[in-house]
Amino acid sequence: MMKAFRCAFPYTIPIFAGFWFLGLTYGIYMNVSGFSFWYPILMSLTIFAGSIEFVTVNMLLGAFNPLQALAMTLMINARHLFYGLSMLDKYKGMGLKKVYLRNR
Repeated sequence: MMKAFRCAFPYTIPIFAGFWFLGLTYGIYMNVSGFSFWYPILMSLTIFAGSIEFVTVNMLLGAFNPLQALAMTLMINARHLFYGLSMLDKYKGMGLKKVYLRNR
């Protein structure tokens, strides 16, 4: 297991650096906006799309409008539809497995 870790670790450094920077900036942004450090932790655990976390700060500070929050989330996450279009040929003819593979 340690051998696999040593082999994989150099490849994870660039990804870790990007996630660390985004997480740090998000935490600072939440703190400057007046939220406790629990908010970014809980939101990072419950929100799938990272870009929605940054938008959620403004939604939490503004007037409560659930339809606006839903529309904003759908519009921002709509980009994943285009990512999925590129995979249609790859999963062609997979049968029932395609349903599982689409959701992962």
